[in-house]
Amino acid sequence: MEFRNINDIESATKRGRREMFRLGSALLFIILIMLFTANQPTASGSMSIELVIAAMIGGYMALNIGANDVANNVGPAVGSKALTLTGAIIIAAIFETSGALIAGGDVVSTIKKGIIDPALIADSDTFIWLMIAALLAGALWLNIATAIGAPVSTTHSIVGGVLGAGIAAAGWNIANWNQMGAIAASWVISPLIGGIIAALFLFWIKRSITYKDNMIEAAKTMLPILIAIMAWAFSTYLIMKGLKKIWKVDFEYALLIGLGIAIAVHIIVKPLITRQATSLANGKSSVNQLFTIPLIFAAALLSFAHGANDVANAVGPLAAIHDAIQTHGIATKAEIPLWVMLIGAIGISLGLMLFGPKLIRTVGSEITELDQMRAYSIAMAAAITVIIASQLGLPVSSTHIAVGGIFGVGFLREYLKRSYATTIQAIRDHHQGQDQAEIDRFIQQFEKASLVEKKEMLTQLKQKEADVSLSKKERKSLNKVYQKELVKRSAFLKIVAAWLITVPASALMAAMIFFAIKEMLQF
Repeated sequence: MEFRNINDIESATKRGRREMFRLGSALLFIILIMLFTANQPTASGSMSIELVIAAMIGGYMALNIGANDVANNVGPAVGSKALTLTGAIIIAAIFETSGALIAGGDVVSTIKKGIIDPALIADSDTFIWLMIAALLAGALWLNIATAIGAPVSTTHSIVGGVLGAGIAAAGWNIANWNQMGAIAASWVISPLIGGIIAALFLFWIKRSITYKDNMIEAAKTMLPILIAIMAWAFSTYLIMKGLKKIWKVDFEYALLIGLGIAIAVHIIVKPLITRQATSLANGKSSVNQLFTIPLIFAAALLSFAHGANDVANAVGPLAAIHDAIQTHGIATKAEIPLWVMLIGAIGISLGLMLFGPKLIRTVGSEITELDQMRAYSIAMAAAITVIIASQLGLPVSSTHIAVGGIFGVGFLREYLKRSYATTIQAIRDHHQGQDQAEIDRFIQQFEKASLVEKKEMLTQLKQKEADVSLSKKERKSLNKVYQKELVKRSAFLKIVAAWLITVPASALMAAMIFFAIKEMLQF
């Protein structure tokens, strides 16, 4: 009896021990940052309390970026079973760190997105505490969003922090409201474009492969083309975004390089796909298997590009504070010392490993059910939307694009399922009064028919001029069934609400933190 009681206690405390390990590891990382930064030389030759505080908050921000934002790169691959959770975390950690250290750049903008005018900031001390308040507010909001399971934009979090702290320091005139309007517009633009592109790719895959009688033969032809398009999009995306700080090329040149890579990939993968597909059974699950390896590459490349771009969200304000302490001035650009970049790279990877699984599960499986074909469509939406937005000068969020892509494929599936269910009901209405076995035979024949044959069968039914329409009540009931099955409305509403309040919430917190600091230090 006593032994059983001990086991019960062990089981009850297991979750708590895991949480303590995570929190303890994160706290140890921040303490190590504090000890390291305390020994960093400054222009005055003495330790800078401001730099120590900023470095600790920068590490905290990096942990939260890893916990929240990286899920968008690997979540669909995990949800579709192309990658295990452990495999995804390892790949993301390696490529996020590589992207940050190899292509993270040597210089960063001190004022993210130009949302406030640094000329209106009174002195370097005010600027330092302004950036500390912004960084802390952005990190706190990301922490809150991660806790409630909402993937939000880290860029918008830090933008809101800088805006709120800037207004608290110098008044409303410091803000660039035109730029803020563009960022607000991206709340709608990013997920909308991502959702449309993901839905279009999924519909194309369905029409060209899974709606065919012989799916495997169709896959042998179409899949190498789809993989080549992925190679084109991702190589262009990587050249433009992931490598832009070490290799700057024009858009047209990046497209041409990407096209060359796509042609080479098509030549290489076509015989490989043919060989692999020959041994597979004719079915949807077999087609999904063929998308697995491309998805693993997509997760790795998205993580590399994210590490190269979004590390600045963690270390940009820290680099700006370091520069202001060293020069006693306010510059629009600041160099990123290697130790600052390491804080960002290690913090993002550590945050992903310790706290990332929750958001990876949310993105991968708690919004809508994903398979490899749907995950491929989402990955394509992520790359293509960023390319389009870059050329149009639209500020978009990678988080909003990826989650918008997930909703896009979910809502497309809802529409197709609902349409199909309505069609089956119409068939039953047409055959009203006939033998049930005959109706079932017709439906089975319809389900096995090709797309062209389905259209012919439906045309013949319509020519009978029977009343095939569903009542409003029946249609509403049918819609509700499929809405509940395919897209979780609670997840949709929670995520959209989190997106809408990200900038205001982080701005309000940053203003409150700045006022508190100002009151304590009397500057």
